[in-house]
This record gives sequence, C-alpha cells and structure tokens, in this order.
Amino acid sequence: MGAMLGNGNGRRRLVAEINVTPLVDVMLVLLIIFMVTAPMMTQGVDVQLPETTTAPLPQKEEPITISITRKGDIYINRIKGDRDLLRQQLGKMAADNAQRPVYLKADRQVAYGLVVQVMADIKRAGFDKLGMVTQPPDES
Repeated sequence: MGAMLGNGNGRRRLVAEINVTPLVDVMLVLLIIFMVTAPMMTQGVDVQLPETTTAPLPQKEEPITISITRKGDIYINRIKGDRDLLRQQLGKMAADNAQRPVYLKADRQVAYGLVVQVMADIKRAGFDKLGMVTQPPDES
C-alpha cells in the first residue's frame, strides 16, 4: 500500500495512495450486469401471433394494446387483469380519447369466443379504431 520514504533528516513518512484497480473491476462487472439485464426488463407479454400478409397500419398516437395469452389471461398495456377490469379501464380511456387506436394481440391458441368477447368489449367502450396485431409468415 504505502511506501516508507526517507526525507533526508532521518525520519520516515508514509505515502498513501488509493488503488483504483479494484474499483474499476467492480464498475466493469456492474456495467456488464446492467447491459445483460436491461433487455429482459423491457420484454412484453409473450403471445404467439397468427401470421398474415397485410401491411402494418400507420401510427399517429400512442395505441392501447390489449393482449390475450395462451392461458386466456388479459393484459391492458402490460397490466394483467380480467374482462371486468378491461371494461372498466377501456371506459375511462374512451372518456379521455375515444379516437385512440386499440391493438388486440391474441395468441393463436386462444379460443375464438374469448377473442370475439374482448373485441365486443372494446367496441362497447366506444373505440372505433380496432386493429389485430399479427406477424408476417416465414418465407423460408
């Protein structure tokens, strides 16, 4: 750590310096951890979308995204809920701005009846712009 140095008159004094190498090592490890975990924090709801060949819709304002998972769980903008909460939240959102687009992402394994019921809830809340989110088919 420190070194003993003579100053000419027979006395020795201690020279203390901070070793920054361990600090740099710890900071690099923290940086790597944050770089690895940051993409995991931004993942959305895992839904396997059906495939279609239509073009994407132009987007002017922030849409409302309703997701239905394979198990039948309903998410409103990544917040888990049920059909009652969906109707309640859509009613509030429609009162603010009924012109916002609503995008419905339903897993391809979800029963058709549930998808139709959620679509009816969206229309009943007062939203006219309803889009189904799909993915293009693999060309391979």
